[in-house]
Amino acid sequence: MNRYNKQKHLNVKDLIYRFIVTIIAIAIVCSYLPRDDRYSYQFDLDKPWRYSQLIASFDFPIYKSPESIQKEQDSIMRYYKPYFALYGNIGTEQSNRISELIKKESQDKNASRFLSQIKNILDDIYQRGIISTEDFQRAETDSISFVRIYSGNEAKEIHLSNIYTPKTAYEYLISQVIGKNESERGLLKKYNLNDYIQANLVFDKTKSEEDKKNLLSSLSYSSGMVISGQKIIDRGDIVDENTYLILTSLEKEYSKRHDEMKQSRIMLLGQILYVSIIAFCLMLFFSMFRRDYLISSRKIFFLTIIPVIYPLLTSFLIKHNLFSVYIIPYAMGPIFIRVFMDSRTAFVTHVSTILICAVTLKYPYEFIATQIISGMVAIYSLRELSQRSQLIRTALYITISAIVVYAGIELIHERDFTHLDYRMYVYIMLNGVALLFAYPLLFILEKVFGFTSNVTLVELSNINNQLLRRMSEVAPGTFQHSLQVANLATAVANKIGAKSQLIRTGALYHDIGKINHPVYFTENQKKINPHERLTNEQSAGVVINHVKEGIKLAEKHKLPQVIKDFITTHHGLGKTKFFLISSINENPNKPVDEALFTYPGPNPFTLEQAILMMADAVEAASRSLSDYTEENISNLVDKIVDTQVNEGFFKDCPITFQDITIAKDVFKDKLKTVYHTRISYPELKKD
Repeated sequence: MNRYNKQKHLNVKDLIYRFIVTIIAIAIVCSYLPRDDRYSYQFDLDKPWRYSQLIASFDFPIYKSPESIQKEQDSIMRYYKPYFALYGNIGTEQSNRISELIKKESQDKNASRFLSQIKNILDDIYQRGIISTEDFQRAETDSISFVRIYSGNEAKEIHLSNIYTPKTAYEYLISQVIGKNESERGLLKKYNLNDYIQANLVFDKTKSEEDKKNLLSSLSYSSGMVISGQKIIDRGDIVDENTYLILTSLEKEYSKRHDEMKQSRIMLLGQILYVSIIAFCLMLFFSMFRRDYLISSRKIFFLTIIPVIYPLLTSFLIKHNLFSVYIIPYAMGPIFIRVFMDSRTAFVTHVSTILICAVTLKYPYEFIATQIISGMVAIYSLRELSQRSQLIRTALYITISAIVVYAGIELIHERDFTHLDYRMYVYIMLNGVALLFAYPLLFILEKVFGFTSNVTLVELSNINNQLLRRMSEVAPGTFQHSLQVANLATAVANKIGAKSQLIRTGALYHDIGKINHPVYFTENQKKINPHERLTNEQSAGVVINHVKEGIKLAEKHKLPQVIKDFITTHHGLGKTKFFLISSINENPNKPVDEALFTYPGPNPFTLEQAILMMADAVEAASRSLSDYTEENISNLVDKIVDTQVNEGFFKDCPITFQDITIAKDVFKDKLKTVYHTRISYPELKKD
């Protein structure tokens, strides 16, 4: 079992929380993944094709251009003749009205004769037909020459010019009766002939549309077919007129195929399954190898953001057809995870993120290859981040590697430098510039999530730091002790693969609480020992209190939580054995309250804290040796470390017996080097 999984058990509440976070992340990603399958190609007639080779994935027709279709429609529509229904009762009603008027004016012979003439002319006009002004104008706009007029089961074709409108009917009527004598002019003023003119031809939309549909049914909207697997165009080829029609036809077919709700739901289901499987594999990795991350809410939340935010950015660019996805700094994700966590987690999370993003692309192979290599370069170049300037070098390495990988893939397919898509290399270089923003973002993430980067640890471990400088002045013995512990612990960390910079910084601050009362600690004493005036319980309380004082100073100077953890755990739940044993010896018949001699703890719960506890105890005990022989040093180290193991100080941390054995060997070698015997230089004899 992995060392980081030992003693890491999730309760039901934690499991539910992780499950809810995972479901929400999957829902967010899937809701923004493109499902309309937008046609993301941009092309122009007589311009080169900028993308890789395009192969038809399904059969589709080659649609004619809108101009060609319009031309054929216009040609067919010359045979279109709209239908108008003849309502004979309208002419009869108006004729009867005039007949009634003639009877009424029977005493006036001139009026009777005039009205009879009007009646005969109107009968002829209604027989030919009167069409409304709107229908007439519509027919002229559509360039219609003939119309079909039907009454009952009979229909006849009539030229549009032979049909009256209310206006032309009135004009024709006036032209037939006006100007013969002055009395008729007076009669025209007396009788308003417009009241007797009304359209009797009504447009029949149903019959006309059916006739139009029958005519247009003979029109073919396609001029051929493209077969699945057929090559449409290759990178660098000129988009000629025929290819342009094929590409526009493919665009229409994509839209037609994915407009249906059923297709959209099926695609959504596929996306949910795909993203869920990747999320499950990612959680399985954490469960098997880094269960300690699952216990930390802030870490699991941080690790969830990376696979969510990058697919959202990718989907946004795809949906809005902006730039290229290669402009997004995907390698920034593994940079952050590597700096704050570890390389393996950074790689697995990065691969999962890239696989989710790739599902939005039509040609994902080159994208996956380029981004995974970029992520690997980012992780490898930041194995030990100690200076922020390393981020600049990392951005340069990532840019160069991405250019080389993408160029290699292009040359495999194109086999010609002239066909390389140089725009993509511009996007990759802009990606490298965007990676420089990892510098300020690191600081923001440290504050938001409470992480501590190696850069911060390096800054804190500078001995010119205010707190460390004060310790070197007020408690020089403690300061020297802390430096020795830092050297011992760092050497062990480098041997067993622990975080060396973290443990060095923690070692420098682990005894910072001794600043307030340095004289009570052996390494700072000269001749006076203030413990001689105190009881064993009081002395134990003063010594134990340096842990609490250290936490107060750490909070005052805003030290990270990981450093505070070293302060509280470097003695664990151990006891001040010197004063405890002295108290027992002085009062053999009196029970001793061991709680008064016990540190507040807790015991170490990380590998680095366990190493520091061993190094602290070994270094302090080594000062009590009277003779620094190889055997004495070896026995001392074995005794100190074995006692800590037997008392159960390391039960809650992921340290193995192999790690402890290696630590012992390192301590022995280092102490032998520190306490080696120097030779005596001879003095020059005088004659």
